[in-house]
Amino acid sequence: MEAIVSEDIGMLKRIQANLESCILGKTDEIKLLMTAMLAGGHVLLEDVPGTGKTILIKSLAKSIRGQFRRIQCNPDLLPTDITGVSIYHPKDEVFIFRPGPIMTHILLADEINRATTKTQSALLEAMEERHITVDGATHELPQPFMMLATQNPIDFEGTYTLPEAQLDRFMMKFSLGYPDEATETKMIISQSIVHPIEKLEPVADIEHILGMQQRAKRVHLDDAVASYLVSITRQTREHTAIFLGASPRATLALVQASKAYALLQERDYVIPDDIKFLAPYVLGHRLILNAEARMDGATVQSVLQSVFQQVRVPVRMEK
Repeated sequence: MEAIVSEDIGMLKRIQANLESCILGKTDEIKLLMTAMLAGGHVLLEDVPGTGKTILIKSLAKSIRGQFRRIQCNPDLLPTDITGVSIYHPKDEVFIFRPGPIMTHILLADEINRATTKTQSALLEAMEERHITVDGATHELPQPFMMLATQNPIDFEGTYTLPEAQLDRFMMKFSLGYPDEATETKMIISQSIVHPIEKLEPVADIEHILGMQQRAKRVHLDDAVASYLVSITRQTREHTAIFLGASPRATLALVQASKAYALLQERDYVIPDDIKFLAPYVLGHRLILNAEARMDGATVQSVLQSVFQQVRVPVRMEK
């Protein structure tokens, strides 16, 4: 097994420190974002306005010297506003592709549920295949490519529910939430003159991130731990309270996220606690409870806890 290089761990710690200087008191959420980045996954941030979602994403892009583009979703947004369009040049008698904002390393789709379903569908190919098709021509996206989308959980007017096929393409879904009183006080003091993101310096580059993504893939997953992970996702398909369980794509996403999280924890192997920590964020948005369970007051989180209790945790594994 390849040993973890201290320089790589130092780089990850510097990225985390950068993000924590801009978003105070959200260490777990920052680790989740970095885990998704190392695993090559996309993230859906569901939260009320003003909690720092955009600042967190811009801080990540700035920290890794990545290209950053933002799409403000609304019902008038067209698919070509995202992917780009081919323009005919009469003088040369050729079509020239003008790339849209999706041609970037980090894409922020703000208020994604305000875009129409047709526009949302333009993102599906990019999220899964890492390329887009415009007028029959395929265009590869920059690598790495990571999409982060936001939506307001309490705003329903003028919104379009994300289809299950699109939700399943987000590796994780989580919220930042409000800061506690001490953190909010510290926040207003730190931003009284200039926002910390204005002074943020890059601490890595895209080549470093690509290398770390490959290293994360090589993190060891013991057979017993792999069996434990699969048992969890399969149990969601058999649980009496769940109408729609986790897909095989969800199983693979949990594997990739667990390996990335283990690397972030300075380990070259996955442990069951990694899976238990990540499962609510990786599986939660993919599960649909049946009507009877919802009427009884069950939540996705409570049902997942029930799933964990029904799956035996491995006690021995090879590192």
